[in-house]
Order: sequence, then structure tokens, then C-alpha cells
Amino acid sequence: MRRLLIALSTLALGLALGIHPAAAATPPPPTEFGTSWHDPVTAGPPVSVPHTTSCQVTVAQTEFRDYTPYRATYTPPKGCGDHWNKVVLRLDGSVAGRQYDRLGYLHIGGVEVLRTSTPEPSPKGVAWHVEKDVTRYAPTLRSAQPVEMLIGNVVDATYTGVIKVKATLTFYAAEGRTRPAHTPDRVLTLGSAHSEGASYEGTLSTPRNSERILAEVYATGSGGGCEEFWYLAVPENAPYSCKSQDGPHREVRVSVDGRLAGIAAPYPTVWTGGWSNPFLWYVVPGPRAFDVKPVEFDLTPFAGQLNDGKPHRISVSVAGVPKGQSGWDTPVNVLVWQDAKAAVVTGALTGHQETAPRDTADYRAGPRHRVTAGAEHALTVSGYLKTSHGRVTTTVGRRVSDTSLHRWKDGETTDGLRARWTDDQTVTVAGRGPATVSTAHREYRMEGVTTVDPDNRLRTVLTMGDQADLRTMRAGKRLDWSRLDDTYAGNASYMQNVPREQRHARGVSQERYRLLGPGACYDRTLATVQGQLTEDRRGC
Repeated sequence: MRRLLIALSTLALGLALGIHPAAAATPPPPTEFGTSWHDPVTAGPPVSVPHTTSCQVTVAQTEFRDYTPYRATYTPPKGCGDHWNKVVLRLDGSVAGRQYDRLGYLHIGGVEVLRTSTPEPSPKGVAWHVEKDVTRYAPTLRSAQPVEMLIGNVVDATYTGVIKVKATLTFYAAEGRTRPAHTPDRVLTLGSAHSEGASYEGTLSTPRNSERILAEVYATGSGGGCEEFWYLAVPENAPYSCKSQDGPHREVRVSVDGRLAGIAAPYPTVWTGGWSNPFLWYVVPGPRAFDVKPVEFDLTPFAGQLNDGKPHRISVSVAGVPKGQSGWDTPVNVLVWQDAKAAVVTGALTGHQETAPRDTADYRAGPRHRVTAGAEHALTVSGYLKTSHGRVTTTVGRRVSDTSLHRWKDGETTDGLRARWTDDQTVTVAGRGPATVSTAHREYRMEGVTTVDPDNRLRTVLTMGDQADLRTMRAGKRLDWSRLDDTYAGNASYMQNVPREQRHARGVSQERYRLLGPGACYDRTLATVQGQLTEDRRGC
């Protein structure tokens, strides 16, 4: 009878998350987590590649036991040319025993090509892989470059998991009707770079004929402290373990020579030990956990200023982080497109409008403490360039906002959050002929609660969403578009402060990843019960 009740309870949890029973021929999942589970898997699509000649290069192959970086030299492949149609990075990893989730990076020629994290392993071990389109970094990959990789780790008598990785690059040749990819002409990093707290600063010298400049920032709140869970921070007057004078609002900002040049909302990444419950993430990690997407800033309005042949100061900061507090990494790559028919491109910044940042966090005491927070900020910058194909004006407008409701009880035995972030950008490029207008609407969602019952059993129920709607228009005609919806839902519980074999952990999870575009449709759903993959369904 007890086993039947457990099975029915598991089924009810699954149905609550939209997970349907597997076919009758499929063995039923276990009633609780065992000592092994399915290897981590994500619902996102593989990188599409052409059917052309390919060449593979191993960039790194090593084991991480501590915080010593791996260093090597990358050499471009032979036999695939040097202007490729696609370049794909693949990271294969494995870890066994007991280990925390760890964060890592891969640099080639100083350029950050991957920021990632690891799964927490089963005693018997897990293997996983990450695949990423890195074609935009092709200019760096055309010549020999130093390689640096680090996944900081601690291995001792308690934490026994050694992280083993292999990183490869596969190059797909441009041949026949398969043309070379349109990539930046240069990929730059900041000189004399240094970080302090949640800020990163360095110098940038762009080619004098730059006509488009894009900065990408791999912004991650991490390090195991409160900034890993920045979205839960409360004002100083509230009785909670993570405090911040301005509450939970965080905003990534880029400045050029001390003047604000771009704003963005960071994604609330949850690593694989997040929300005090690794059983949520053992098989299906949260969105972006294995492949952190950079925040992008269009700095083209500042190109006239940056093209003067002098070094300029670029600063990246995370607004809302208490002064002097660490916990954020914000490395920067700068992608540059050059005017091939002009040695020097001149121009100027012509417009700079910023709304006063609004940031509120209202605390109300009671049997269930409550913080209601909201923030909003907007920036519009314009500049022109005198290019070989005429005068071109670029206007970048961006507005970020967030709202959240955080409720908890004394002792944080109940701790819940409902939050939403939006990041809207419009880039207008006007030259000869009709202007091109590119819009991007991004929305991130998080809703969850963690409870601890009198028997010290912890339960987490959590839903996360990552949505993006991108469009490019000219003269009323749609040139390009895409729509992304990546949603995760999980429900897991376990006994705290007991040996692993006494945790009696149970949990279900589901991820659905949908991506639409011109003539393309991708739709995949994954579901798990007690660490076993029970559904892998594809739509479209």
C-alpha cells in the first residue's frame, strides 16, 4: 500500500507539471532518487551545420582539481580554408563522486568564447556536453592563439569529484554554394583590464575605420554568496539572510570614457545547486546554466569618438550591488566591423537621453514578511559616421524594468518569489534609402517557493522562463525574425542534514524549448521523474 501511495503521489506531481505517463512498455521510474541518474541533458537545439568539408581541433583536454588554469596553444586547422561557414565549439565533461556545481570559462587569444557551469554528480558519475556556435569569433581563430581554461574546483576527502573536460572546435568549410559566414572583422578585448567588486574596467583602441561596434559582456552573479541569488536580496531593514541597500534590482551598465553607453537586464541564472535543491537540476539544468549567453551592447553611436586612434576607457558595472561587494564576473569582448573602402571613418555622438533610474523596494513586516520591488531605466543614444557609402546615423534605445514580490516566514522555513524582468531594445540605422529598424523584446520570469516542514524535509517548486522576440524591418517589410520560449518547471524534495542514502529524495522536472524563425521550427520537451528521463518529445 505504501509503495502504491508513493507512486500515485509521484504521478500527481508529474501531472501538475504537465508530464504525462510514459508508454506502457516503458519501465516505471523509481519511487525516489537512487545512487545514479540520467546524464544531464538540455532541450535546446543543436547547432545547424552545412554538409561541407569539416576539420576538428582539440583546444583543451584536462582535469580540474583546484584553481589552476589550463594553458595551451591553439593552432588553426588545415584543409578547411580560413573563411569558414560555421565554427562549432563542443565541450564534453564528466564527473563522479561528490562535488558542488562549479563555474568555468574558456579563453582563446584572450577572447571569452564560453562561460559555463557543471552539473552536480551522482556517486557513479555523469557525463554531459555543451555545443555552441562560435562563428562570430572567426577573426581570432584564423591565427595561432594562447588558450586558457579554468573550472575552479576543490578535491578533498569530502568533495571527491574531479572534473574531466575536452573542448574541440569543428570548422565547416565554405565551398560551392555554401558561402563564408558574415562575421566581424576584429574581435578585441580590453587592455590593462582590472576588476573591483562588481566592476570591470580597461582600455579599448578600435581600428580607425570601424563602422559598427558591439560589446558583449558575460555577466554572471556567482561565487556562492548572496549575489548568486541576487534576485532574493532585501533592504537592510528586513530580517533576511541576504541584504542589499537597494533591494533585488541589478542592471548591467557599460560606459565609454565615463559616459553611460548601454544598459541591460541580467538573466537570473540558477546554477545546478540553486534554490538549496540540487535534485531539481540533476538531469535537466535551468536555462542557460551550461551555456551562459552574453549581454550585448551596441556601441556604434560612440564609434566616431572611439575611432580617433587613441585608447578609451570602457567600464562595466552592475548597479544595485553593495559597494565593494564581489560576486559578479563581467568579462568583455568587443566585436568590430570595418569599412573596407575607407582608411578612417569619422563621426560624432549626437544624442544622449537618459531617464532617472527608478528603484523601489518596500518592506512590510508580518507573519509572512514581504518585499515588493520594482525598477525601471531607459537610455537612448545617437551618433553618425561618415562612411565610404555615405553618412549613417545609428540610434540605440533601450528600456529595462523588473518587478518582484518576495515573501518569507521567520527562519526562512518558507521562502517564495515571483519576479519578472523585461529588456527592450530598438536599433535604427539610417543612411541612403529606407532606415533599418531592429527590435528585441526579452522577458525573463521566475516563480518559486522553498519550504521546510517540521521533519526537516525541504521542498522546492520552481518555474523559470526565458523569452525573446526579435525582428528586423525596412520600409514596412520584415527582413528577419525569431521567437524563443524556453520554460523550465520542477518540484523536488529531500530530507536535510542526513547522509545521502537517508535523504529519500523525490522530484520531477520538465523543460520545453521552442524556437521559431523564417522557414524554421524547433520544439522539444524533456521530462524527468526521480532522475530518470521519462519523456523526450519533439514537435513541429
